[in-house]
Amino acid sequence: MPANCPTGPDVFPMPPLKLFIVEDSALILESLRAALEELAPVVVVGSAADETSALRWLLEPANAWDLAIVDVFLKSGSGLGVLASSARANVRGKKVVFTNYATRDVRERCQALGADRVFDKSSELDDLIDYCARLADRDASARTGPPA
Repeated sequence: MPANCPTGPDVFPMPPLKLFIVEDSALILESLRAALEELAPVVVVGSAADETSALRWLLEPANAWDLAIVDVFLKSGSGLGVLASSARANVRGKKVVFTNYATRDVRERCQALGADRVFDKSSELDDLIDYCARLADRDASARTGPPA
C-alpha cells in the first residue's frame, strides 16, 4: 500500500454490532448499554423488560439485530421463554444469556434452548464485552470480505 494512503479504524470504521437487550432492571440495562457501547463496536437498537415485549420485537422481520443479550428472570415471563420461542421461530442472530444465576444447570438449560453462550453478571462482564467485540469483528469481516 502506498505510504500516503490512509489506513486504520478512522478510514474504514467497523460497522457496529446491533444488540437487543432483554433486562428488567433499568439500572443494569443502562449500565450494560453504556459499558458495551463504550468498550466494543456495538450499538443497542432496542430493549425489553419482559418476555412478551422481547419476543414481539425479536420476531418482527423489520427489526435488524445481530445479538440478543437475555436475562433469565424478567418482569413477566422469563429469558428461558425468550430463548425457546425464538428457537421455535428459527430467528436469525446470536443469543447469549447474562444472568446472576449462571449455575451449571442454568447454563446447560440455556444452551439446550439455543443460547450461544451464558455469562455470569457478577464475574463475566469482561468476557461478554470481549465476546461482543470478537463477534463484531467476525461479522464485519463477513460483510466486507478479506482486505484486498
